[in-house]
Amino acid sequence: MSIKLTPRVDVAFKKLFGVEENKDLLISLINSIVSQEDQVADVTLLNPYNPQNFAKEKLSILDVKAKGITGKRYNIEIQIAHDKDYDKRALYYWAKLYTEQLEPADHYRTLNKAIGIHILNFTSVPQSQKYHNIFKVLEKETYLPYFEDMEIHTIELSKFEEQLAHVEAPTPLDGLLSIAKTALDKWVAFLTRFHLLQDCSASLVMDKDVKKALDVLEKMNLSDQERDFYENHLKWLRDQEGALETKYLLGKEEGREEGEAIGLEKGREEGNHSKALEIAKAMLVKGMDPQMVSELTGLPLEALQRRIFQRVLSKV
Repeated sequence: MSIKLTPRVDVAFKKLFGVEENKDLLISLINSIVSQEDQVADVTLLNPYNPQNFAKEKLSILDVKAKGITGKRYNIEIQIAHDKDYDKRALYYWAKLYTEQLEPADHYRTLNKAIGIHILNFTSVPQSQKYHNIFKVLEKETYLPYFEDMEIHTIELSKFEEQLAHVEAPTPLDGLLSIAKTALDKWVAFLTRFHLLQDCSASLVMDKDVKKALDVLEKMNLSDQERDFYENHLKWLRDQEGALETKYLLGKEEGREEGEAIGLEKGREEGNHSKALEIAKAMLVKGMDPQMVSELTGLPLEALQRRIFQRVLSKV
């Protein structure tokens, strides 16, 4: 029995972008993200798709590693379940990508630039409204980019979806097409709203590589073993979301009651609920902990939760 796959589940993502016959899709995705100087004409897959390796991987993430013809390294990861320590793990994965180039007899000059690309289904950088952020090491006062071998990209799907939610259009498809302008926009549209693009002729306005990805995804067949892995990953992700949602929605009873009391007081002081939301948003943008914001404004955690990350697989 065939199942409708989503590219946001890591097993399908790696089978889509991590195989030799679809290297053109991986190249297109990389080039839509990196700068002109880091564009690739061809890549070598360093960890090609192999279902036998799934049991060895953490269920939370499967990555695609590639090397360009100039030697630069790329690590593309899709992460759906929210992880408060993802910034540290992103650095760890980048460090591994950079250091594993060096053989015992090699000189440091043989090291090539390493670029980490993190596709996230949650908000990891609340200080920025952009869904695509690029991080490098810069000198504090002059912003001189001295350590140029380090670069990390974050692609926050939840921010793209939030942007889409505010578009006024006759249909969801019209809204999607109205904001999918750049090559990266179109890849993000594929990852978040592939079902809209599959079910109609909208794919005609997409790039040829995105159209191929739609076709590959629609025709993708899973073996019994792969289906088990896919469904186990899907179940694990939903379980993680359920646990995370319970943590945020329930919280400590005492803290919630205190937050509600403060919220009532704040509501009286500010005059209306919308003002409290504005205050909460400003706090979140500055990186304040949602629990603390909830306690200070009296807004329920579930409302603040939507400002931090999207429900995992809510559109699947």
